[in-house]
Amino acid sequence: MNGIFISFEGIDGAGKSTHIDGLAQAFRAQGRALTLTREPGGTPLAERIRQMVLNDTMDPMTEALLVFAARRDHLQQVIQPALARGDVVLCDRFTDATFAYQGAGRGFDWQILSQLEKWVQGFGQGTMVQPDLTVWFDLPASVAAQRLSSARVPDRFEAQPQHFFETVACGYARRQTENPVRFAQINADQPPAGVWVDVLAAMQSRGYLL
Repeated sequence: MNGIFISFEGIDGAGKSTHIDGLAQAFRAQGRALTLTREPGGTPLAERIRQMVLNDTMDPMTEALLVFAARRDHLQQVIQPALARGDVVLCDRFTDATFAYQGAGRGFDWQILSQLEKWVQGFGQGTMVQPDLTVWFDLPASVAAQRLSSARVPDRFEAQPQHFFETVACGYARRQTENPVRFAQINADQPPAGVWVDVLAAMQSRGYLL
């Protein structure tokens, strides 16, 4: 079987994790080998970078460069080998998050991010590694703020004001406009059972699940 690369995106508080775990079970039930991973992270090196990005003060350029450095190692060590084996790769965030958070949220130059994307995700012969499907959990920032208010001690992204997440959501919308075929937009402002129905429908419509 061919490998399938699915990424999951959304502002903090959108509720991705529960549904990623549910999809992992659904794919395994159909006999698919699975690689479950996340960004920033997924390798020992990238996980160390994750801790810096989430907790250390830095300017937007440093933040973006570190995220892409972690991504390059993640692609080489985990994602590409898994796809070559025929795995389904479920990744909690990928490059769209960089455009949304560092690009829209931090105000870092969109074109520079696009160039970094080409360099880091390009692996010869004009190809660029991208998800086959990106599931975007679209949630109003005001609802996300309510959910995060009762969460664990926040990292420096989760601790941002509501306006920051409104801007991040606009970044996701821009990425969807630029890549409409790749995106499946999910209304995350509904009960979890309803979200799951929509997520499952997105998988079935592309023939990934029966």
